[in-house]
Amino acid sequence: MFEAYIHVPFCIRRCGYCDFNTYTAVDMGAGASRGNYANMVIREMSIVHDWQIAHGVNEPEAATVFFGGGTPTILKASDLVAMLNAVRDTWGIADNAEITTEANPDTVNADYVKELADGGFNRISFGMQSAVPSVLKTLDRTHTPANVAAGIAAANAAGMRSSVDLIYGAPGESLDDWRVSVRTAIDLGVDHISAYALTVAPNTKMGRQIAVGTLPTPDDDDEATKYEIADDLLSAAGLEWYEISNWACPGYESQHNLGYWRNVDWAGLGPGAHSHYGNVMDVEQSTSAETSETVKSSGLRSWDIAHPRMWGQAINDDNVPWSGSERISNEENLEEIIMLGLRIREGLDLSRLGNMVDMARIQPMEDEGLIVIRDGRVIPTRTGRLLNDTVIERFFDACSL
Repeated sequence: MFEAYIHVPFCIRRCGYCDFNTYTAVDMGAGASRGNYANMVIREMSIVHDWQIAHGVNEPEAATVFFGGGTPTILKASDLVAMLNAVRDTWGIADNAEITTEANPDTVNADYVKELADGGFNRISFGMQSAVPSVLKTLDRTHTPANVAAGIAAANAAGMRSSVDLIYGAPGESLDDWRVSVRTAIDLGVDHISAYALTVAPNTKMGRQIAVGTLPTPDDDDEATKYEIADDLLSAAGLEWYEISNWACPGYESQHNLGYWRNVDWAGLGPGAHSHYGNVMDVEQSTSAETSETVKSSGLRSWDIAHPRMWGQAINDDNVPWSGSERISNEENLEEIIMLGLRIREGLDLSRLGNMVDMARIQPMEDEGLIVIRDGRVIPTRTGRLLNDTVIERFFDACSL
C-alpha cells in the first residue's frame, strides 16, 4: 500500500499552542510562496519519483492522498486540485481512494468545497478544536462554531465525507465545556471525530504563558477524565474508537491514518514532511574481487527540509529536498510494529513477532485490565489506552528484539 501526504506550511495566523511547521508569511523566497506553492510541490513529486525508481521503489497507485498543514485551504481550491492531479499523473490514484484535505473553517465556503469535490476530493477534516468560545479564545482560534457547521453543510451538499478535530485540556476548560464540545461535534452528524490531548511545547506562545504563570498548566488527571468523557459520549453515539485518539462510524475510519499505524509506505511532500519506505535498494561499492557493486535493501525514513525557502532552493537545484534520512533496521522495524499496533483497535498481530515474545510476561497486563488478547492479537483496553506508554514499555521488556 502506498500513500501520499502533502504538507501546506502556510497559515493566516499562528495559534498560540501550535508547534507545527507553519508560517504566516505569503512569500518565503526561492519560489516557496503561496501563489507558486502548487508548482513547487508538483516539481518535488517528479524529483521524488525519479529517486524512487533509481532506488528500486516501485510503488502501486496511491490508496490515499492527504493534504495537511498548516492550512491547506489557505491556497486556492484549484491549487489543491492541481497537486492532486499531479499525484495521479506521477503515481496513479487507486479506484475508490480516500482523498482528504484539512480545513480551517474560516477559509472555506460552499463554492470552495464544491470545487474540491469536483476535482476529486471526497473527504474534508475541519479543525473544530472546541465549541466553547472562551476555549477557542484561549487556543487563539478565530473561527466560530457556526463556521464549522456551515463547512460541514457545504461538504454534505457536495457529497464529501466530513471529520472534525477536537482538542481537550486547554487551560481553563471545564469538564462541562468539554462535554459541550463533544456533544456539539456529535450533533453535527459527521462520521469521524478525532480528540487529541493538548500538548504544550515550551517554544509556543501558550508554552511561554504557562511558564510565567499567566495560564495554568494542563493537568494529566483532568485530561484522562476528559478522554473517558469523550469515549463514553462518542461510543454512545455509534462512533467506535479505532485508534487511541480517533473514533468513527463503522466503515468510516481514516484510511490514510490507518496506513501510518499499519506502517505502510508513504511519500511526504512539502517542507518538513516525512516519508517512509519499507524496502529501498542501495548500490554500493563492494570489497569483493568478483563484483564491483552490491545491492543492499532495507527500510528508510526521510524528512524534508523544514524551512520553505531552503526547501524551495533544493527543488530549484533538482535535488530531493531532504534534510536527512535514516535506514530502518529490522529491530527498529519490529519496534515500530509494536508501538503502532498497540495504538489501534485491530491490535498487534503476535504472529509478526514470532517467538520473540515472552507471553508469561504479557499475561499480567491482561490480568490488570490493560490489554486483551484475542485471536492472536493484543488490543489495549480503555485503561491501556490511557496508559499506552506504560503498555508499550512493558511489552518491549517482554520481547527479545
